[in-house]
Amino acid sequence: MLFRRFLLLLAALAAIAAAVVVAVVQPFVSPLPSQPVAVDSARLKADVRHLSVDLYPRSYDQPDSLERSANFIRDEFANSGGRVSHQDVKVEERTYRNLIVRFGPDSGPVRVIGAHYDSFADVGFDTDDPRGYSPRTHTPGADDNASGVAGLLELARLLGRNPPAHAVELVAYTLEEPPHFRSEHMGSAWHARSLKASGREVEFMLSLEMIGRFSDRPGSQRYPLRGMDRLYPDRGDFVILVGRLGDFGRLRRLKAIMAGATDLPVHSINAPPLLQGIDFSDHLSYWHEGYPAFMVSDTAFLRSTTYHQASDTYDKLDYARMAKVVQAVYAIAQRPGADAD
Repeated sequence: MLFRRFLLLLAALAAIAAAVVVAVVQPFVSPLPSQPVAVDSARLKADVRHLSVDLYPRSYDQPDSLERSANFIRDEFANSGGRVSHQDVKVEERTYRNLIVRFGPDSGPVRVIGAHYDSFADVGFDTDDPRGYSPRTHTPGADDNASGVAGLLELARLLGRNPPAHAVELVAYTLEEPPHFRSEHMGSAWHARSLKASGREVEFMLSLEMIGRFSDRPGSQRYPLRGMDRLYPDRGDFVILVGRLGDFGRLRRLKAIMAGATDLPVHSINAPPLLQGIDFSDHLSYWHEGYPAFMVSDTAFLRSTTYHQASDTYDKLDYARMAKVVQAVYAIAQRPGADAD
């Protein structure tokens, strides 16, 4: 009898472990096929180069460069044919800007896709450069997050040529990086609060946070917890979709759409914010307002050795696979609502 109880306990523990794996990893998702659109990888590279070289540095303490970056994004949004506006972000007696472009109808639930355009700066680190900054203190921010912004600009061009049947709002955020990271001063926090104040229904929000680093080298992918390498690949050759535990069903559908758009491997994780990196981007601001929000990422510092470094330069990104990420997000932007199919 005791042995039988022991076997039943083992079986119960195994069932619980399997349920946890399914809830967190979502390993058995059937792709929802779509026809990939043509994404210009050369244009992605040109935009990342412009943001990380010509508009360097895009940090909160360099307002002139940040304003030039905002003007560039505004002009590209306008060229797409969408309805362009901006949102003032007032922090510490200085005004920054979110840039917004809208496609589809003005009413009904809106899908928000955003990326931050500012980059990291260690303003407490001394530099002997007469400009007051250098790559030692102010990263070029190619992957973090010129890659996400370049993807956002390409999405605007695609949606301008193929307007969606539902409302889509693309937002380029200011002030995601320190010292405003995870605070109420983030540009995304301002945007999320404005949506809540307007009463507009938000179907979901996607944050594009570093989408350009990929590697086929074994061991190139790291994880925040021991044992996760048994659930996910050890090569950084995939894109990941991140969401909260409570958004299981919606994340599962978004993963299916992304997986059906290209041959780029798509992995996902539903986890609490206690897991390092889960809430390290602009989607956190929308969680605070009660909206379903997700992050699309190359896993940032868990893959990249150039995170917040002088070596985060445009020549290190994989623009062919980055184009596939944009194709997958475009498929999400265009797909019928969550209850369709």
